[in-house]
Amino acid sequence: MKGRKKTTDKRNGKISRRDFMQGAAGAAVAFTIVPRHVLGGAGNTPPSEKLNIAGIGIGGQGADDLSQMESENIVALCDVDEEYAAETFNKYPKAKKYRDFRRMLEKQKDIEAVVVATPDHTHAIISMGAIKAGKHVYCEKPLTHTIYEARAVTKAAREAKVATQMGNQHQAIEGPRLLCEWIWDGAIGPVREVHVWTYRPAGMWPQGVDRPKDTPALPSTLDWDLWLGTAPYRPYHPDYVPFKWRGWYDFGTGTLGDMGSHNLAPIFQALKLKYPTSVEAVSTEMYPETYPLASMVRYEFPARGDMPPVKITWYDSGLMPFKAEELEDIRLLPWEDGIVFVGDKGKLVAEGWGAQSVRLIPETKMKEYQKPPKTLPRSIGHYKEWVKACKDGTPTGSDFEFASLVTETCLLGNIAIRTGTKRPWGQALIRKKLNWDGLNMKFTNVPEANEYIHRQYREGWML
Repeated sequence: MKGRKKTTDKRNGKISRRDFMQGAAGAAVAFTIVPRHVLGGAGNTPPSEKLNIAGIGIGGQGADDLSQMESENIVALCDVDEEYAAETFNKYPKAKKYRDFRRMLEKQKDIEAVVVATPDHTHAIISMGAIKAGKHVYCEKPLTHTIYEARAVTKAAREAKVATQMGNQHQAIEGPRLLCEWIWDGAIGPVREVHVWTYRPAGMWPQGVDRPKDTPALPSTLDWDLWLGTAPYRPYHPDYVPFKWRGWYDFGTGTLGDMGSHNLAPIFQALKLKYPTSVEAVSTEMYPETYPLASMVRYEFPARGDMPPVKITWYDSGLMPFKAEELEDIRLLPWEDGIVFVGDKGKLVAEGWGAQSVRLIPETKMKEYQKPPKTLPRSIGHYKEWVKACKDGTPTGSDFEFASLVTETCLLGNIAIRTGTKRPWGQALIRKKLNWDGLNMKFTNVPEANEYIHRQYREGWML
């Protein structure tokens, strides 16, 4: 069965799902499905309506992703670490097993869609390989490791007209929709300032450390060369795998890539953001190969339609904005993850990663607020959105068109963190505000920052 393509999404006079998702559906391609009543039976999905899915990187988050798609056919599994992925391999015994995703895509022609849940540095190379093979793609967050990759993968997906979704699962919940409806209703007036934070990494993975100097034996179950993929070669060490890679420049995108993908997304939706015009950062001590222990990043976005320019400040690793004076004495800002929108007429607090709940402050204002009608389409579920999109072309909540904007903004913050000159008397960095030309994908005032837009792949790999 050939991969199903996306159909064109027609606009009408109402607020459409596409307006909210900022996604683009492609041209329709005809395909044949045997009717449900012929093969499926009451309440069952017939085999001809099930999607043939392959999982790539299945030992951690990928295992959870696949567990949400078990209504479909899991036909292939790929992982470079046999031991880490063993439980998932055993869970789907009928699926064909692979170590190299390139061989899987070349050999197994019944695959219609792939789930990519490898470390950040291989997201783009695998997603691009799948897109070029005509497969629909679900890719875990962040979408890519570099800004150039984000643009390239998104362009390829658009041209191939495949269904896409990035794994920031909370885009499908109620909170972000309420956030949009209330802000667009004028609940706090024009928004000119936003503060967003996360408590991570909080020891979840190492940052602010140097490269290990010992060289333990490589496990026989791990293909280290394939795990490294596009990254420069270095000896194996358990400080990188299976989950400790996120804080290393060569493999991960740090806290911004991890939680910015969740917490910046609802801000982009509510404020209709695209490219920032500038970014600047401060952080704790810098290390040659890992992200710092904590950082703060400030973005400036231009006016959009009737929305004014807005400044967004990011905090991580326990750093937070000062408590809003509108909060009552007994109430605090959520420590783990949260957002404060500052408008001309008030403030709104979103709690939990991905804006799980939203409230106006103080509480008296929340009680007085006449909530607007729920005009935005509600999600059928994050994973169901993508499966449905693969079958009939309906938009998803975090397609690559939207996901690339969020990912790029996270990566711009990382570049601001890494860019600077050392003071001659110590390790502190003198950082500059970086002016970003989003349309032309370049920094205009600090040329050396442009080297981080993409990087040289290891020999044998190309996008």
